[in-house]
Amino acid sequence: MRDRDAWTHLDEQGRMRMVDVADKPVTRRFARARARVRMQAETVARIARNEVAKGDVCAAARLAGIGAAKATPALVPLCHPIAVVRVEVAVRPDEAGPWVDIEASVAAVDRTGPEMEALCAAAGAALCVVDMCKALDRSLAIESVELVEKGGGRSGHLVRRGGRLEPAS
Repeated sequence: MRDRDAWTHLDEQGRMRMVDVADKPVTRRFARARARVRMQAETVARIARNEVAKGDVCAAARLAGIGAAKATPALVPLCHPIAVVRVEVAVRPDEAGPWVDIEASVAAVDRTGPEMEALCAAAGAALCVVDMCKALDRSLAIESVELVEKGGGRSGHLVRRGGRLEPAS
């Protein structure tokens, strides 16, 4: 276990708190996250052909992801509301998988980064895919939601290699 002083979300009495970021510089920051929803091949094919009765799964998932990024501070109690300047969500059906891959990129100009917003965007889009397809396919499973890249803050530019985020260079 780490030294108690390293636990930034705990005060001197060990109570949870929001971290004070007032002294950090405002910089442009970005984060990218991904999610994967596994399903039956026929379900992926129907998504790709836009033949799901509830409508365009990819378009709805993109909008759900954008909305989830914007709602992050309401979903994650200790997350700061930040100045998000861009959210992009890509939803890609892969019949060979069979799965739907989701990638969310978020940029912000603030004192703390948009990692949680990117993760919420990917997760929100994945949940939307499940919601829109659950009547077709009982095998749906969100297999992963992970941060794959971040940059612009004190930590520098980090990318996921193997199982962890490491310096990009």
